[in-house]
Order: sequence, then C-alpha cells, then structure tokens
Amino acid sequence: MASRGRGELYSRARSFRYAFEGWWYVLRTQHNAWIHALITLAVFALAWWLRLPGRDWAILILTVMVVWMAEFMNTALEAVVDMAMPDVHPLAKVAKDVAAAAVLGGAIGAVLVGLLLLGPPLWQRLLY
Repeated sequence: MASRGRGELYSRARSFRYAFEGWWYVLRTQHNAWIHALITLAVFALAWWLRLPGRDWAILILTVMVVWMAEFMNTALEAVVDMAMPDVHPLAKVAKDVAAAAVLGGAIGAVLVGLLLLGPPLWQRLLY
C-alpha cells in the first residue's frame, strides 16, 4: 500500500515536470511568449510598486493567466495542425489564425483590465 502511494506521488511529480517542460518549450520557441513574459514582469512590478490591494492582485493574476493559457493553447494547436497537415491547407490556416486571434483577444482584454486596475493609482502616484 505504501509503495502505491509513492508511485502515485511520483506520477503527480512527473505531471508537473511535463507541464513545466511545455512552458519552457513555449518560451524557447514562441517569440511572443517572451513579450508576454516581459510584460507580465513589468505589470507585476508596477502593481507591487503601487501597492495594489489583494482583490486587484487576484484580478490581475487571473487576467495574466488567461493570456498565458491562450498562448499555450495556441502553441499546442499549431503543433497538432502542423503534425496532422504538413501541407498548406485552407482549414489549417483557419485553425491557426483563430487560435492566434484568441491570444490577441486575451491580450487586448488584459491591456484593458490593466488600464482599469493600474491606471488610476498610477495617475495618482505620478500627480502627487
């Protein structure tokens, strides 16, 4: 029974390792992921400097994660489409374009949320 518990724990640890390998793959291969990473760090640094309240932090973190999740799904979908359809096909293009649009939509939404959460306290800090 104890070995079964260890095996389960090892299996869960492997799952985390695979997830981090996927994240690293995205960072290594997707130029826009580096842009997301830099903006994420800048936004979090600005939020810390502005001393945002916890609820604003929660919204900010959820918003940033939506963009990252869209980027991850976009990269996964591109890989699957490339594997299934190595030749140019109009529907493969549609799939890739729509997945990229999901990232763009998430990023636009994140900018708007960022402006709403960070704009007023930043404005106050800069004026006074």
